[in-house]
Amino acid sequence: MPEEATQPPATWRYCGNQLKMWRTQAGLSREELGDEANYDAEYVKSMEQGRRRPTLRMLQVADQMCGTHGFLEAAHEYLKPEKCARRIAEYMDLEKTAIGLYWYEPLYIPGLLQTEEYVCDLMNRGLPPLSDETVEERITFRLQRQQLLDGKPDAHYAFVIYEAALRARVGDAEVMRRQLDRLLEVQRLRNVSVQILPVDRAPYCALAGPVVLIETAEHETYAYMTGQGTSVLQSDPSDVSRQRRAFGVVCGQALSVQDSDEFIRQVAKEL
Repeated sequence: MPEEATQPPATWRYCGNQLKMWRTQAGLSREELGDEANYDAEYVKSMEQGRRRPTLRMLQVADQMCGTHGFLEAAHEYLKPEKCARRIAEYMDLEKTAIGLYWYEPLYIPGLLQTEEYVCDLMNRGLPPLSDETVEERITFRLQRQQLLDGKPDAHYAFVIYEAALRARVGDAEVMRRQLDRLLEVQRLRNVSVQILPVDRAPYCALAGPVVLIETAEHETYAYMTGQGTSVLQSDPSDVSRQRRAFGVVCGQALSVQDSDEFIRQVAKEL
């Protein structure tokens, strides 16, 4: 289950209902609509039932095939995340289908790169304390998310990690060594890059907190940020642009992939 269980947004459900109504009225099957938009019937069903966000391509194809004169496509603007809303479920949905993910993390190893031991220690020491059942569910869910890295070889994942996250002790020294080995392991995947930002090269914007930039198949970009007990998924172009520029500055100061590899090995030796 997600790390915060939430019902899909009402806008998804309403738009999906409209999509189904217009499709039915036009006498089209899910298979016919899906074939034209390059989706299978089950994916179309998920969008109609509000379990997935109706994509721009689906709305455009449905507009043409159902003769809605732009009414369905116009709904796309209202399906974007709210500019300052706490939308963990929406972020998780975007993450699953992203073609590009660019993640800067200053204090922890990014969730998609964490070992099971590292995740366990984080979950078991969180505040407020969680029940054993909740801890187990969250660990399982986080590890399942990691299948994206080698399950979507056509998607690009770029991680920049502040040096402090390598040295902050989560578990004992052996847990951290295995975690650093994991970074070196994923570094070998063709669609994944890991760069380290040393403390003596960090720009001020690197101290402001983590940020994730996520690019969808429709080439829309969102920014996702987390803090103490809160998270924000931004869709406003000016907000996203600001975070993109910050990520660019951080990335520009980080070590190259090759130098980062050596840096990680050196930190592992010092543990």
